[in-house]
Amino acid sequence: MSTKERILEEVLVEEETVNQNEIVLFNDDVNSFDYVIETLVDVCEHSPQQAEQCSLIVHYKGKCTVKTGEYDDLKPRCSRLLQAGLSAEIV
Repeated sequence: MSTKERILEEVLVEEETVNQNEIVLFNDDVNSFDYVIETLVDVCEHSPQQAEQCSLIVHYKGKCTVKTGEYDDLKPRCSRLLQAGLSAEIV
């Protein structure tokens, strides 16, 4: 493998690992479906349909990944979810 190929491979691997962070939203008995949907649309830039699907998954499965991306993008979003009274974490 040439040096150029090795560098390209390292860059591709680094790009893959950069986007491996996820915000996971957890179920609670406090917030309404409508509130969770509105919050996901606002904070995570979901479509209303996507937010509704996530809220249903959270309700029935207990948790759902609601946003994937770089940590620096996810951290303020997760903080806004927490400030809105939702239960979420970055994994």
